[in-house]
Amino acid sequence: MNKNKIYNILFCGIGGQGVLKASEICGIAAIKDGFNAKKSEIHGMSQRGGSVESHLRFGKEIYSPIIPEGDVDYLVPFYKDEHDRMAFLLKKEGVDLLNWLEKAENEIKDKYLINTYMLGALSRYLPISEESWLYAIENVFNKFIDKNKEIFLIARS
Repeated sequence: MNKNKIYNILFCGIGGQGVLKASEICGIAAIKDGFNAKKSEIHGMSQRGGSVESHLRFGKEIYSPIIPEGDVDYLVPFYKDEHDRMAFLLKKEGVDLLNWLEKAENEIKDKYLINTYMLGALSRYLPISEESWLYAIENVFNKFIDKNKEIFLIARS
């Protein structure tokens, strides 16, 4: 993996799914590993169930948090309808994690842990150390930390 590359990640879902928390964890993990990171949120959180998306960019130097159209490297959906709405932003050689969402929905009993599972799946593709991911999970979640780490590591392996 190239530490000089800019990584563009789009998290998308609906209010109440932890989209913003997942983006925050990824950003903290990237910063802990020495990257510059910027994040932006676009959401309808005033209405539970409204569209939520978070752009996260990290690399050696980042100047804008918004990912240009067609430059998304990793599309991380938490809800299929939002995936379908945002898929046009994914670059041709980008990674679509929709198959991981379908796997998570079938394997994870506690639906509150799907976002953590998706972070574990995403972590397979990024040059961020496992230690930094676990640090970020510990510092963002205020309860069920051990369960979140367990689910993250299941998807990461």
